[in-house]
Amino acid sequence: MTHLQTLFIVAATFCGMEWVAWASHRYLMHGFLWVLHRDHHRGPRGRLQRNDAFFVLFAIPSWLCIMLGMMHASRTSVSIGAGVALYGFAYFLVHEVFIHRRLKFWRDTKSVYWLAVRKAHMQHHRHVDREDGECFGMLWVSRRFVTEARQTLGRSGQ
Repeated sequence: MTHLQTLFIVAATFCGMEWVAWASHRYLMHGFLWVLHRDHHRGPRGRLQRNDAFFVLFAIPSWLCIMLGMMHASRTSVSIGAGVALYGFAYFLVHEVFIHRRLKFWRDTKSVYWLAVRKAHMQHHRHVDREDGECFGMLWVSRRFVTEARQTLGRSGQ
């Protein structure tokens, strides 16, 4: 396997994880795993939430792919695990740091895209119960939020 093929697998896995995250959020977290996800919508707003358990749950497949891939000399498996891990890191930065501001950096932006991501997620949080949710993804947002972000930035620039 070439380095380019390896890079392609990592990138494709990263992109595919947006769909996995959307489906997991929509059908698992807002389904039978609501017991873990509920505090993310309702509080308490402390350092740790039950919802943080999902970091561990989603890290397990990544770790297994990397570990087993290294044990069996499978660059494909390692590449898939790396793509999942990179998505997890992006999730931490975007969701925890940027959107929910759990750390004190990357709080503000002049980027239409990042503002749209934040707006979509805040729309998701307007629903405190597991039903009637929307905007379950993280990086893919509808055109509606891009339009709203453009309007917001246009107003703030005047």
